[in-house]
Amino acid sequence: MKLRDLVYRLYARRVEDRLDLARVPEHIGVILDGNRRWARASGGTTEQGHRAGAGKIQELLGWCSETDVQVVTLWLLSTDNLSRPDNELLPLLGIIEDTVRDLAADGRWRVHHVGQLDLLPGRTQRVLKEAEERAGSVDGIVVNVAVGYGGRQEIADAVRSLLADHAGRGTGLHELAENLTVEDIAEHLYTSGQPDPDLVIRTSGEQRLSGFMLWQSAHSEYYFCDVFWPAFRKVDFLRAMRDYAARHRRYGG
Repeated sequence: MKLRDLVYRLYARRVEDRLDLARVPEHIGVILDGNRRWARASGGTTEQGHRAGAGKIQELLGWCSETDVQVVTLWLLSTDNLSRPDNELLPLLGIIEDTVRDLAADGRWRVHHVGQLDLLPGRTQRVLKEAEERAGSVDGIVVNVAVGYGGRQEIADAVRSLLADHAGRGTGLHELAENLTVEDIAEHLYTSGQPDPDLVIRTSGEQRLSGFMLWQSAHSEYYFCDVFWPAFRKVDFLRAMRDYAARHRRYGG
């Protein structure tokens, strides 16, 4: 074992030993950013970058399974990404499909899609539906795969669903407007019934949400990590958890 690897393992163990397991987030959202930049920096192709990033997901979930994390949301493809050229988008969709199949086949994760299915190609839709059917009742960490996801679109879809629901029940528009609550809208989000994310991690050094879980992250803690997603290590995950545990969460101010 190289000295550098030994030092890294010892440091990671030290961080892990100091982690307060009583203050672990229940739901973690992850913006998997930096695949393309990692590929450019390493002399590889964009597709190689996306494949390297996909390979990191099982590692992350394994680290989460060692704690009391219950839900992990992975932003794999935004609605904005759908406008990329076909020569980049189609291979990316193929990688996402392979990743979702692997998550469902693993047997440890409860897979749930969040996003607009209708915006996606038919094959991708089928893969997402089949994965959710296969692993939707697994007794393990809930893994939300955000594919074709946009935060503004989610809120618009939630309001549309709410209006359709009340129209079906015969609720008048004036009555609905008079009695509408935050909870009413939350019940129609893609993540209905789940806890909101306690911690949102974004890799690659970018410090913005880019529309990720705009509604649900109102009270989330954010952790921005400089490393590109394919290079994300366990020690980076543990640092995020340690940073979260050290914060005094304040709701509403």
